[in-house]
Amino acid sequence: MGSARTRAWLPGRGMVCDVPTVTFPGAGAYPVRRGSVVDVAGSARMLERLLGRCLPYVARRPLVVLTTPVLTGDDQRAGALRALEILRPHRVLTIDSVRAAALGAGADPAEPLLVADIGAQLTEVALLADGTVRHARRADRGTLDLDGALTTDAFVRTVVGMVLELLRADAATGVRAVDALARGLLLTGGGAIRPELGYELARLLRAPVRPVPAPHTAAVRGAATALLSAGRHPAFADRRG
Repeated sequence: MGSARTRAWLPGRGMVCDVPTVTFPGAGAYPVRRGSVVDVAGSARMLERLLGRCLPYVARRPLVVLTTPVLTGDDQRAGALRALEILRPHRVLTIDSVRAAALGAGADPAEPLLVADIGAQLTEVALLADGTVRHARRADRGTLDLDGALTTDAFVRTVVGMVLELLRADAATGVRAVDALARGLLLTGGGAIRPELGYELARLLRAPVRPVPAPHTAAVRGAATALLSAGRHPAFADRRG
């Protein structure tokens, strides 16, 4: 459930929805803002409208993998989980959006990795090592803000500042963030479709920037990979409703 679009993937069916995040089409009610569920009931109605007709054909109560923005607080995560209750899941697993995007991009988890996920209303930058988030920053700015008063230059400098903060934070941990940057900043999210953002980031960072293929769906592809992996675990072998 993103600020601008909601995407869902089902085993055996693939991507079943990639639609605007609105409670009802044409209603102008946006239940998710800046990556957080601000209207639990509205989000639940949206999920029921989008997925309620798909899930009755699933013999078992579903295992759900939900992507959440990095540094999401407990209250924000709880709101998203309450909205998902409408789908009667057996269990909900959460994964940071940056981790999901890296997984969806097929990045090597054994190597330290810098990821920038530029969404419609939220931007996340993270240093990953051994498949986990070691350091992260987020800003309540995204591509929709570029259509208003925010300039491309100011936005890019915000992202660069976040990357530099990660480099400083990593100085004492030995994760080799500098090496990760030298290999290239992995760029995901809808913002990666804008070539001017990647160009300016590369120029100011003096490092390669690597937009992933189909960057706007990288996170949901990674969530799908995590779902298939989790579904094979013995703990989820019997989850009939």
